[in-house]
Amino acid sequence: MAEKTAEGPMDAKRFAALADAYGSALHRWPPAEQAAALLFAETEEGRAVLRRAGRLDALLDRHSVEAPSSALYGTIVARAAADVRQGRRRRFWWLGFGLAGVGLAGAVAGLALVTVVNPDTQPDHYVMDANATSFGDDAGPDADQTEEDL
Repeated sequence: MAEKTAEGPMDAKRFAALADAYGSALHRWPPAEQAAALLFAETEEGRAVLRRAGRLDALLDRHSVEAPSSALYGTIVARAAADVRQGRRRRFWWLGFGLAGVGLAGAVAGLALVTVVNPDTQPDHYVMDANATSFGDDAGPDADQTEEDL
């Protein structure tokens, strides 16, 4: 027997798939499927599918999960607090590395700018070197004379 649904007639295969997905309580089924499911549920095949889904629903309803122990709860909270502290510390260090990197990049950019922009021109004044005297004359080739030669 095939009843009409929004997508076509309700057959046993479709009814079984919906019962497996939504259980034996037809009020939990999609509204577009409920009218056709109610008609199909009155058949012998529909009642058999709903009985099988009802047994599974009862088995799932009996399952319960115990509340966690206080020791487990304390361990979870302590680990979460430690993870938060560690995350903050890690963020602080990465911030420091980032600032150092930005400073280094600025220094490199400044050095490159000075190197490129500053032309290689000779200064217009004389720079004293090791062979020059403060009197303006060069010590010449005899610059290495000692006191004994004088």
